[in-house]
Amino acid sequence: MKKIELKTQITVFESLEELSNAAKNLMGKAIEAKQNAYAPYSNFKVGAAFLLEDGTIVTGNNQENAAYPSGMCAERVAIWKVSSEYPNHKILKLAISASSATQITKEPVAPCGACRQTLSEYELKQKDKIEIYFMGEVGKVIKTDSLLDLLPIAFDKSFL
Repeated sequence: MKKIELKTQITVFESLEELSNAAKNLMGKAIEAKQNAYAPYSNFKVGAAFLLEDGTIVTGNNQENAAYPSGMCAERVAIWKVSSEYPNHKILKLAISASSATQITKEPVAPCGACRQTLSEYELKQKDKIEIYFMGEVGKVIKTDSLLDLLPIAFDKSFL
């Protein structure tokens, strides 16, 4: 038996104000997208914004359904929009913002497991890292240099 240690490096910004102008602008688009989320059941809204290599910003937000498994997370709404409308564009960055109607979300909210797996498909497909910034409603912003920092042992097409 052999133990292998996995390490992930993240950058923690104390607030939006510490971000570069480009990252701050992208997070602003995620915050705007969050406002249009359809979340009548969880009252938890999430917005996502992708920056493509040509400067295009593509957004998405969570969409709930009374049959809970039928809803969709903001990150997957947005990535599939990127894939369907800009299939040959490289993705540079993703910003995510989340908030609750019942409390102030102070801690950064990372993508769920299903979103991590879906996003990893596109990072691996383009053979280049996607920077990810995520936050709650207020407070700290976490940045990873790659989606695979959040999913270090990813399932991919090599297993099929």
